[in-house]
Amino acid sequence: MDIVNTYIQIVSKNLTHNDMKNQNNPFDRRSFIKKSYLIALGTGSLLTFPQIITASPLTRQDDINIIGPKKGFSPQIGTLVSMMNWMRMVMLSPVKGMSVEDLDYLVDENANTIGAMLWHLASTERFYQIHTFEGKKWGDWDEEDKLNWSIASGLGDEARKTIKGHSLDFYLQKLNDVRENTIKEFSKRDDDWLMEVDKEWPWGATNNYCKWFHVCEHESNHNGQFKFIKSRLPSTDNKD
Repeated sequence: MDIVNTYIQIVSKNLTHNDMKNQNNPFDRRSFIKKSYLIALGTGSLLTFPQIITASPLTRQDDINIIGPKKGFSPQIGTLVSMMNWMRMVMLSPVKGMSVEDLDYLVDENANTIGAMLWHLASTERFYQIHTFEGKKWGDWDEEDKLNWSIASGLGDEARKTIKGHSLDFYLQKLNDVRENTIKEFSKRDDDWLMEVDKEWPWGATNNYCKWFHVCEHESNHNGQFKFIKSRLPSTDNKD
């Protein structure tokens, strides 16, 4: 019963303000905590349980494989940041060390290059910044942002004609510059902002969380394309 009592003490100390309002019945409260312990015990071993209850609730941004709240952000925004950071690492893995020729390679005449898609990912994030941080309607971009991001955002013929001849560092700089601004703006906001719902969004009522999760999963989508194109590169032996 020592583990039970330890668990009760830890949970009691971490009860939220609302939980504390409803402590009129000590027996029910203690019963609830014990039941919670039994549920947790049923899903893990006694050896791992102490590690779970003593884990730190916040981790650093550079703890890349720990998804969850991060220092410097509200809980849900920190969790979103952790997912975006992890996806960025995974997305960039297959393009590591690529030459200009690799980045400009077209699988066929209707395809997009890896270079153009990297710029496309930066442009998507930039447009979501303008929309969610600055409160502008989608497409209401100033001339400078149109010039810098619209072609990459649209991909297709215009991107095939104009986005070429750049090194990997060129695209990484764009991705990094945009992401730095995203992180800075996230740190200024809270979970209430993240949960705000836009009822006019084209695919239906959507909150800021969903919009920014789309930015994250968008990179996952193109990650698959990067891997496919890499397997077709003349510089690749097709065994990767």
